[in-house]
Amino acid sequence: MRSEPRLIDHLREPPQLSLRFIAVWLRNLRVWRKLMLPSILGNFGEPLLYLLALGYGLGQFVGEVEDMRYMVFLASGIVCSAAMTGATFEALYSAYTRLTMQQTWAAMLAAPMNVDDVVLGEIAWAATKALINASAIVLVAALLGLVSGPEAILVLPVILLAGLAFAGIAMIVTAISPSYDFFLYYFTLVMTPMLLLSGVFFPLTSLPDAVQIGAQFLPLAHVVMMVRPLMTGGTIDAPILHLGVVIGYIVATYWISAALARRRLIK
Repeated sequence: MRSEPRLIDHLREPPQLSLRFIAVWLRNLRVWRKLMLPSILGNFGEPLLYLLALGYGLGQFVGEVEDMRYMVFLASGIVCSAAMTGATFEALYSAYTRLTMQQTWAAMLAAPMNVDDVVLGEIAWAATKALINASAIVLVAALLGLVSGPEAILVLPVILLAGLAFAGIAMIVTAISPSYDFFLYYFTLVMTPMLLLSGVFFPLTSLPDAVQIGAQFLPLAHVVMMVRPLMTGGTIDAPILHLGVVIGYIVATYWISAALARRRLIK
């Protein structure tokens, strides 16, 4: 009798890439269009409040940070955090609902589609949600005069890559989660520390050396290091390194999440 494949066996097998994931992306887009307004308000409202409340309120006490107004410094960080939040919530709660409660994944797998297609489609859609959320914040920042010039448009492809990375991390959690409550571990142990230690609200240079070194392993820190110069007219230091880390997360998390999803769904 053939034994059930172990996780290590799934990890050894690379994901099967195909364009079939686009069908999953389109399906989620059509559903989102029906709930577009409340979805945008929910995902866009919180980062906007952070920007306005902290930027105007705390900014009166902080003054300048890294030779720029705190409001300008914060805007680029909020763009990155909005991307992380948008991708994470979509790849956690929405994807898990489709996986378990609605059994949407099971219906997709009845079509000529495999688990790798579904996982990639979910990750791509979550990255799209990250891009939508972050684009709205960039637009507001531009209207408030917090963007230095047209080069800020280059933030959008960076945010799309960041969304793929954050969605891949969240998809790993979704693939192993027994319930919605399990997500609290991810928020408490991973997402919140990453938000606080990646240069979103204050410079990394203000942290102890050991923490600065640890932050180099966080994808959000590298996204902030690329987005902030693009929005403020600065120069990106070591762009190849930052892009390499983000792309590395994209590849690794998709590979792992696809393997975990295969182990969960293929009996």
